[in-house]
Amino acid sequence: MNALEVRELTKVYPEFKLDKVSFCVEQGHISGLIGRNGAGKSTTIKSILRLISAEGNVSVFGKDFLKEEMVVKQMIGYVGGGFRYYPMNTLAAIRKAYAPFYPSWNQSRYEKFLSQFELIESKKVKELSEGMKVKFALALALSHGAKLLIMDEPTSGLDPLSREEFCDIILQLVREEGVSVLFSTHITSDLMRIADDIVYISQGKIIAACPLKELLGKYKQAQFSSLAAATEANAIGVKPVKDGYEGLVNSNVQGLRDAVIIDTTIDSIMVHLEKANKERKYAESD
Repeated sequence: MNALEVRELTKVYPEFKLDKVSFCVEQGHISGLIGRNGAGKSTTIKSILRLISAEGNVSVFGKDFLKEEMVVKQMIGYVGGGFRYYPMNTLAAIRKAYAPFYPSWNQSRYEKFLSQFELIESKKVKELSEGMKVKFALALALSHGAKLLIMDEPTSGLDPLSREEFCDIILQLVREEGVSVLFSTHITSDLMRIADDIVYISQGKIIAACPLKELLGKYKQAQFSSLAAATEANAIGVKPVKDGYEGLVNSNVQGLRDAVIIDTTIDSIMVHLEKANKERKYAESD
């Protein structure tokens, strides 16, 4: 069973359209939601959680979100980037306000997370580092038995060590407790470490929804000595770099002249595909 199924999610704004977005998060998997700023990542997550109205269907562990909203929301834990509770409140005060919304709240589990994350309830929010704020949000999200974590840029603003620690925690939760995760981020190096699958959205449309290994295996990064060589190779999203030109090529391509071929990354795939899409749209508008 899939932890999350999204079917033809659509939201129309005057200047933007989330266009029939469909994807799944497999149970026990970490799915990374990627895309440039403004691509529709946050709109997708808000639509899934019914924070904004949208057309389409969402189900969580087989339960229809619209028909069984209260049940489904008990199964979801949400963690966003930045912690927007009142900075003068103590963690204890926030927990006392938060817990009654969840009949399945488990105080002993919450206290276990406090200990694991080295959080002290008597502290005020303003006294926490950004990394500790994210850990507290995670403790709240997991203490009512949530089996699906939906996270919107949770590591934005964190230093590299804090991001590393956060990713380790997520991996531990998935491996030891079977939690499933949808993780929206623009820091793709985090996903290179922990993601099983990638959902790539561009201008409100899904470009790819597949295992990370499959996406990385589809392309190679090629560096050419000249633009003519890159054009001859039908490279994708060619751009100038310090020592020539760079673009994507299909991983099974052979016989390229004047090219250095290396493995690609999520960042490189996004950069070149976005450039190719921009060039295609510009050509179609002429």
